[in-house]
Amino acid sequence: MSFLDIVEGPLFTFAAAVFAFGVVWRLIGIIRIGRKKDISPAKASATAGFIKGNFRHFLPRGIFAKRTMVHIVGGYGFHIGLFVLFFFGVYHIDFLNDRILGFSWPAMPRWAFLAVSAIAFAGLIMLWVRRISDPVMRLISNKDDHIGSWLTFLVMLSGCFALEQAHDSLRATHMLLVDIWLLYFPFSRLMHGFTFVLSRGNSGATYGRKGINL
Repeated sequence: MSFLDIVEGPLFTFAAAVFAFGVVWRLIGIIRIGRKKDISPAKASATAGFIKGNFRHFLPRGIFAKRTMVHIVGGYGFHIGLFVLFFFGVYHIDFLNDRILGFSWPAMPRWAFLAVSAIAFAGLIMLWVRRISDPVMRLISNKDDHIGSWLTFLVMLSGCFALEQAHDSLRATHMLLVDIWLLYFPFSRLMHGFTFVLSRGNSGATYGRKGINL
């Protein structure tokens, strides 16, 4: 068995299992904490507030938009770009089809993949530069934030190197970094990719129940 077979076979299976179990375990733990019972009369629906709270945060408020424009542009560029690359890159679709899902869908053309890659890279770099240059962001950031950013960057960069499939070692390096990323994800701040729904929803439910317009 070659190194490529290992990182795409048993090691990937193990990493994916840890990722799935870790994410579910973390989410269940957060949900089980529960919320302090609110004994005041409900003025509106907490459920509606939960939903509205999530959607409302996708659009920055005008009063803050100008001051956080770098974060907004970088955040949307990176996260949307990464989503599109993962689900519409031809090699990713082939991998998901062969190893996990058993079906495929149309992939975006190569030029689009390269364009979206540039946007995702630019967004990630913008977010990290803001993290180390903004006094407040620098204060609330720790090693976990930087490790997550750099590990994600290396996964993306190795994926670009492996794009031409010029040598199996490039693909193996990319897959090894993917496996490490999957193992690291549930135990790091990268979990915000799932927990943001609960965080925003909790605030929205609280305000919604009190009848506060979000």
